[in-house]
Amino acid sequence: MTDLDGWRARVDRRIMRSLGMPLAKLERGLGARVWDDEGNEYLDFLAGIAVNSLGHAHPVFVDAVTTQAARLAHVSNYFMTEPALELAERITRLAGAGDEGRAWFGNSGAEANEAAFKLARLNNSGGARTRVLALVDAFHGRTMGSLALTGKPHMREAFEPLPGGVEHIDATIEALEASVDDGVAALFVEPIQGEAGVVELPDGFLVAARALTHKHGALLVVDEIQTGAGRTGDWFAFQHAGITPDAITVAKGIGGGFPIGGLVTFGHASSLYTKGQHGSTFGGNPLATAVANAVLGEIERAGLVENAALRGRQIRARVEELDSPLVAGARGRGLLIGIGLTEPVAGALVDEAIRAGLIVNAANDSTIRIAPPLIIDDADVDEFAERFTRALDAVAARM
Repeated sequence: MTDLDGWRARVDRRIMRSLGMPLAKLERGLGARVWDDEGNEYLDFLAGIAVNSLGHAHPVFVDAVTTQAARLAHVSNYFMTEPALELAERITRLAGAGDEGRAWFGNSGAEANEAAFKLARLNNSGGARTRVLALVDAFHGRTMGSLALTGKPHMREAFEPLPGGVEHIDATIEALEASVDDGVAALFVEPIQGEAGVVELPDGFLVAARALTHKHGALLVVDEIQTGAGRTGDWFAFQHAGITPDAITVAKGIGGGFPIGGLVTFGHASSLYTKGQHGSTFGGNPLATAVANAVLGEIERAGLVENAALRGRQIRARVEELDSPLVAGARGRGLLIGIGLTEPVAGALVDEAIRAGLIVNAANDSTIRIAPPLIIDDADVDEFAERFTRALDAVAARM
């Protein structure tokens, strides 16, 4: 039995079968590269699915983990620590939440959306607001509440009945106008639907959503779990539209690889939760919040929001230049990019990319998703184009 067969057999025997067989067994990483247990090097253009903002083993990340772990790792939510308070102040500032902005911290994006779902239920003065709207093809998580918000029937069906009151509408301004009324407690939207294939909302959608929800007293909740922390070329993707939501959910990139999620509220929404209505044993612990402070601080210090915008333009331009009949074009913002394919070969292309030393992801059969670390440079963009071309050529040769 080879080493490869050995670890795969161990996975098959002991790991819960809710996921497919892993593509490789990774051992270490540095910057935008990782190495597997056989010494093979990969250019990581997925970053743990938009998580590793600073790449792998960044000195700022490593120092934050080791320093805080040696000082104080966990205290429960009966106490406050300076890292948690600092992170609340930092993230409300970056989000532009103003004097009324507040933050709650949990451990993941799904938990953040659960907190937002409960916030929506609290926006029900008089008991008349019973409807919660989300979008067709939306992805908000896999817990029961966040799955209820997720507009993908194939993910939902095995777990129904789910928490009620959620309706899924098309991502069109016409559907918004037909659906938002005084009975709606909240509207949940992703500014870019990453799991649907990196699909942006139509022009003017967020502006219309803000106007309609404000008119009818509903909360506008923007899921920034995949798009936040500078990934799209602004701190949060809603900022491109020039609107102010009632709440945003965050996770992934704010921790740079350390598990953390959160809910940031604006204005009236900041007063809805009262003592005892929500909590988390590990949420906001000093270790997680210290790391998130360090990650966000380095993104700000190093100009990585601007770098995401620049490198995203470069990558999309390189994709558009590719001479391959399989490539239909590129979409997205900053370093959250979907590469459209003319044939449903995304799965095969991911496999060939791995063989070429490149990590990307099949968002669906006809879309490759890339979400590299925010630290990538010109050389990384060039290397991506070369390795992705090799993978494209290998798939095309078999057709």
